[in-house]
Amino acid sequence: MKRPRPPAEPTRLTTRCAIYTRKSTEEGLDQDFNTLDAQREAAEAYIASQRGEGWEVVRDRYDDGGFSGGNMERPALQRLLADIEAGRVNAVVVYKVDRLSRSLLDFARIMEVLDQRKVAFVSVTQQFNTATSMGRLILHVLLSFAQFEREMIAERTRDKMSAARRKGKWTGGMPFLGYDVAPDGGKLLVNEEEARRVRGIFDLYLREQSLVSTAAELHRRGWTLKAWTTKKGTFHAGSRFDKANLFSLLTNVAYTGQVSHKGTIYPGEHPAIVDPEVWRRAQELLRHNGQTGGRAVRNKHGALLKELLRCAPCDAAMGHAYTVKGGRRYRYYVCQKAQKRGWASCPTKSVPAAEVERFVIDRIRAIGRDRDLLDATLAAAREEMKAAVGRIEEERAAEERRLATLRAEARRLMKAGDGSSARLADLHDQVRAAEQGLTALRERAIAAEKERVDEEDLERALSLFDPVWDALFPKEQARILRLLVERVAYDGGAGSIAVTFRPNGIQALAREVEAGPAESRR
Repeated sequence: MKRPRPPAEPTRLTTRCAIYTRKSTEEGLDQDFNTLDAQREAAEAYIASQRGEGWEVVRDRYDDGGFSGGNMERPALQRLLADIEAGRVNAVVVYKVDRLSRSLLDFARIMEVLDQRKVAFVSVTQQFNTATSMGRLILHVLLSFAQFEREMIAERTRDKMSAARRKGKWTGGMPFLGYDVAPDGGKLLVNEEEARRVRGIFDLYLREQSLVSTAAELHRRGWTLKAWTTKKGTFHAGSRFDKANLFSLLTNVAYTGQVSHKGTIYPGEHPAIVDPEVWRRAQELLRHNGQTGGRAVRNKHGALLKELLRCAPCDAAMGHAYTVKGGRRYRYYVCQKAQKRGWASCPTKSVPAAEVERFVIDRIRAIGRDRDLLDATLAAAREEMKAAVGRIEEERAAEERRLATLRAEARRLMKAGDGSSARLADLHDQVRAAEQGLTALRERAIAAEKERVDEEDLERALSLFDPVWDALFPKEQARILRLLVERVAYDGGAGSIAVTFRPNGIQALAREVEAGPAESRR
């Protein structure tokens, strides 16, 4: 009689366990045994205790060091989810629930993927079973507290940064041209050479009156945005100027020694490097150009002082308008603040367009008729030209010092035998750009000398203003005035008008007169 065979032992299924670890910051990850290693060691010990149930660790590591748990944009997590979808993982083991996610919504999405693939989820230090309704409830409660903690930390951080900004402190971010971050952080220090370059950019924009033209000239000079090195030694080369980043530079209120936070301007701890008047003129020109990027604003009604006339008591622009009575059009300029706040708030209110335009034109004509006024205008033009040449010479000296520094660093790297480094290649590019910038500065100095206006040329140009002016079309007359005049301030209460000429306006007028009316209309 055959003995019955003993029943076969049931085949034990292998549970392939993926260990996921995470740390929000990179601090301490360079240590021999860091927090990610500690998390993994705890998870491996737990899996070893379940070896009798067929649990084993998969070979792949899923470690996210320096990634927030507030979102799912983490490389190791994305790899883990892909392996789960591919059926290579049967269980996910973490040290704590918040290591996987601190967002209730993101965690729900992850759990949905795990449920669809019948993948278990285990937290080593928080005992619960996701297969039961009570286990899911406990899991959601824990995760809700994790999300609450994350939001509270973010709120405290925002409040701290807001308080620092209100006190005018530097709260971090990418450094920008003109300043360096203090070695201990938390403060901006003026970089004198870059500060001179920033002032040169503002002057250039006020002269060119176009973002595109200014960016093109900066590229020709070889000027770039801020080049800087991180604390870890990573070098970031300065990118070339374009319309967008040039606009950002010109509107950066930090250059006036202030900081902006949520639309409010506060006094900053760092010193200003741009004169407030230069800043104001640049902002007005940017608002004037608007979306045109520097093209002339449409002026179909022939308003000669459009974008030039301002209400002096309100310090507001005076817009051009007209009304029609009896089939006749009457033009006038009206204070923008008076329109918004009511006529009683402004002593100026409005002024007939023809009268104020005639006054400004007569003022320009008077320069050619009055010998004393002509001499004063010529002296002012020469002073401005002298100042412009002086600024160019300052830029040249700064560029020569920068070029010497770049060449010295390149020689040092080559002497050290690091000739193949990326830093050396970048230095060679900067040296070439600096040499091109010096060439451009020399050309600018020569051009500035050629623009000197002598007494005879100025007298002839202004004496011919009348016939030239009368020969121009209204559109060209408006262009000539924008070229010559920077600002016209009208005070209706005092009945006074003040005309401010552009520093290089007289030279521009001389060139227009020399070209002749026919040439000017082309």
